[in-house]
Amino acid sequence: MAFEGVYSVLPTPFRGGGDVDTESLKSVVDLIVGAGVNGVTALGVTGEVSRLNEGERRLVVDTVVRQVAGRAKVIVGASADGLRTCVEYTREAKSLGAAAVMVSPPRALKLNTESVVNHYKALADAVDLPIVVQDYPPISGFAMEPALLARIAKEVPSARTIKLEDPPTPFKTTRILAAAGDTNVAILGGLGGVFLIEELMAGAAGVMTGFAYPEVLVKVVTLYRAGKVDEAADVFYRFVPLMRFEFQEGIGMAIRKEVFRRRGVLADGSTRAPGAVLDASTRAALDQVLQWTAKQQGAEWISG
Repeated sequence: MAFEGVYSVLPTPFRGGGDVDTESLKSVVDLIVGAGVNGVTALGVTGEVSRLNEGERRLVVDTVVRQVAGRAKVIVGASADGLRTCVEYTREAKSLGAAAVMVSPPRALKLNTESVVNHYKALADAVDLPIVVQDYPPISGFAMEPALLARIAKEVPSARTIKLEDPPTPFKTTRILAAAGDTNVAILGGLGGVFLIEELMAGAAGVMTGFAYPEVLVKVVTLYRAGKVDEAADVFYRFVPLMRFEFQEGIGMAIRKEVFRRRGVLADGSTRAPGAVLDASTRAALDQVLQWTAKQQGAEWISG
């Protein structure tokens, strides 16, 4: 199975940086699903998955699946350094109702092409569930070349969707599709959505990111697929400044959560320690960027 369209990576809400706030999680799910996305992704990197314990991981996935209630697909992050743990995460995701798991190559001192391919093969053999291959070298520590990603798609039929976050993503998208040949591969961009229109032009099937205005992503992809490329680009480029500001390394998750808080779906925009805390200067800059964006997009920015 290949996935296409818009998949929103969910934030994990906390109460004052402490316990998981399931009520806010339900609210953000409703906002995002209501925006018309094809699916949501729980336990992504920007969902602060590395700061969750095992019980919290299950709580988040169970809450998300129940709240989505079949209105969209649910993909669950299941990356782990060890194959056994990755298989356990995947089995749990399947038992809770996930449509797929997203998996990065395991971090290892001597990771190579064969060990990466074998990791995905072993996972596919162990659990009958679609796999989204996450290509994000800063997390895995391993850069997957287009030929390797195409090989995984050819040899592991359940792993034919790629979340591509290794820039330049439009260029790499073209190379992956060329290497895949007749194999049906779906590439989803990430990186905050800042290259979405260029990725679509290169042949991407959609996007998977946590941008706090998923309506924009849905609008861009819908217009582009309808052949209204200029209109899609017009919507996209009006929001690029906000996407860029939100995706700042180190502090981007705190910015994104603050935007969701302002949208009324998070009671608290805090990240869990040692996550960043917004300072007065960043908050002021966010105010200005939101004001400029509102001025650019006009009153009917997601209509029609």
